[in-house]
Amino acid sequence: MGAKENRELIERWYKALSDGNFDGMMAMHPDDVVFNLVGNTPISGRSVSKEVVFGQVIAQVVDSLIPETVKFGDKYRIMAADDNCVVAIMEGGGMGKNGEAYAQTYCHIFTIKDGLIVEVHDFFDTVVAEKVVFDNHLQRPETPPKNPFTF
Repeated sequence: MGAKENRELIERWYKALSDGNFDGMMAMHPDDVVFNLVGNTPISGRSVSKEVVFGQVIAQVVDSLIPETVKFGDKYRIMAADDNCVVAIMEGGGMGKNGEAYAQTYCHIFTIKDGLIVEVHDFFDTVVAEKVVFDNHLQRPETPPKNPFTF
């Protein structure tokens, strides 16, 4: 597949995410998909298989949020696409069941082979994940950055 088709695949992936269509998302991956999550959180590291990625890792994040507040995939931007890879950034989140806001920015690097997303590298704010998903309140400055990142 070329860059255009890969870009369209990732646009469909974000649309399925926005719609909460996890079956549709899973159909875009082979059974042995690999997700690499940054950091040292309980879900960080390398996860292999749709069952683990969607049934454990992603489910743990979504299950920590109040369902009617969840919004993922609505705001994203594809930064680069070629014949093998798409790089995108996304904002998403919701209100945690612990009362904390899960306002997250992600960078996704998708590796694509034969029309399927075979590997994802997922970069996100691990402090936010610890606080909301795992109710582990790490120390962090309360002052927002002087020049916050936006896209």
